[in-house]
Amino acid sequence: MTPMLPDAEATLTVLADRMRGGVAPDAAFVGIYSGGAWIAERLAKMLGQEHRVGFLDVSFYRDDYERAGLKANARRSTLDFDVAGATIVLVDDVLFTGRSVRAAINELFDYGRPAAIELAVLVDRGGRELPVEATYVGARLAVARNLDIVLSRDAGGQLVLGAEARAGD
Repeated sequence: MTPMLPDAEATLTVLADRMRGGVAPDAAFVGIYSGGAWIAERLAKMLGQEHRVGFLDVSFYRDDYERAGLKANARRSTLDFDVAGATIVLVDDVLFTGRSVRAAINELFDYGRPAAIELAVLVDRGGRELPVEATYVGARLAVARNLDIVLSRDAGGQLVLGAEARAGD
């Protein structure tokens, strides 16, 4: 049974509203490719401050890299600002096990030691395997473990949430 998913654009607005007034004006938004990157860009504009935006591809930092290998759509991480001493808002589309967030934090520390790291996610679906909790959440969903929640963009660039059966299940 496919879960009823919220409208991604409305959920992004909720997330931005929850962040407004809580995020430091000089915080940098760092999106995890690909969905987190889309959301980080949009949040920086929606919050109306001078937030710097960067992007991480955590492919080489994942704990399943040896088993799963490199994904075909690997990208270059881009952080055009000094991470050392900065307040970072790490942005991802869906928080599930916490492993992508752990990988992103490991990669961030290769760029320097931030003063603080907060986490903003569009959807928290539960099912954590690591002790990771988001600071800002757009929506919380209960989803069967054999389903992936996937963020995509339609032809007009609007965000869309979908559910897919997990490969191998």
